[in-house]
Amino acid sequence: MDSVADVYGLSRVVGTTGLFPQRAGRLDPSLPCRASELLVDVESLNIDAASFEQIAREAGGDDTRIAERVKHIVNECGKMHNPRTGSGGIFIGRVREVGPQHPSRGQLMAGDRIASLVSLTLTPLVIEEILAVRREAHRVDVRGHAILFATGSYAKLPEDLADTLALAALDVCGAPALVERHLRPGMTVAVLGAGKGGALCLAQARRSVGASGRLVVIDINEAALAELRESQLCDVALALDATRAMEVQEHVRRATNGALCDLVVNCVSVPDTEMATILCVRDGGMAIFFSMATSFTAASLGADGVSRDVTLVMGNGYVPGHADLTLGLLRTDPGLRRLFERRFT
Repeated sequence: MDSVADVYGLSRVVGTTGLFPQRAGRLDPSLPCRASELLVDVESLNIDAASFEQIAREAGGDDTRIAERVKHIVNECGKMHNPRTGSGGIFIGRVREVGPQHPSRGQLMAGDRIASLVSLTLTPLVIEEILAVRREAHRVDVRGHAILFATGSYAKLPEDLADTLALAALDVCGAPALVERHLRPGMTVAVLGAGKGGALCLAQARRSVGASGRLVVIDINEAALAELRESQLCDVALALDATRAMEVQEHVRRATNGALCDLVVNCVSVPDTEMATILCVRDGGMAIFFSMATSFTAASLGADGVSRDVTLVMGNGYVPGHADLTLGLLRTDPGLRRLFERRFT
């Protein structure tokens, strides 16, 4: 096995010694593939929603300028690490080479198609050409290569689901898997954000809280809320601006007959939604933040400032079994499957 440094990819960091790849300003994505690495020919980048929306706004919604900005970031950083949002995304591609000391040697073969399950902010990446920008899916189709370290998780792309469907779900598969740990029958659960992460969390919550539970979803996009209602993924859908904390709290209070929520999950892609999340949780409840637009300082000090006894959890994208759980939701929940097919295929 390579040294411990190579297992985590520290030898790919350019400049400051001792930084892990995610925190580094630049990575070295050059070839050849090293002994404990996995080399992949990349087909598509599924860019984190907060990052993609920020880039799209900066580019005035122009696909050419979005492509130029993505390529500029990758050229500058050796990875897709948006300096404005600090976030990245995941990729799909085809295995070109498995290093002789990579732990997947013998399990993966050249030609296997995989999705990365670690952030692009720590993945050495080269983009040779951008082929298409797909704004509705926050996806960029490319020609290039990426390197996964020995500790970088991935999932083989399933044969029974379209690539676009699997990629959209795997991009946020840590969210429903972590939420599942904290769900109990009969809970009242609110989800901020009607996007793919929010939909998956609602699907898992519906399964876990049972008929006695209650599911509330909040988003400013009425069309997205209508899709969730049609898919039977929520009991109450509130068209609200999550940056208006007091307004959100008042509507949730009414929807829950004053009890508020046992668990609130934040999956939005805009900043300044921490207080709306916290104020919708009952005393002794929990808030889980999956948005890359979340400020830990705003959440922690905000809860302190309003004297709320709320457990704050910052979502970790890795949960054992997260890919299988998420793909299982798509396979077994017809409403969720139809929603993802409408949005992403």
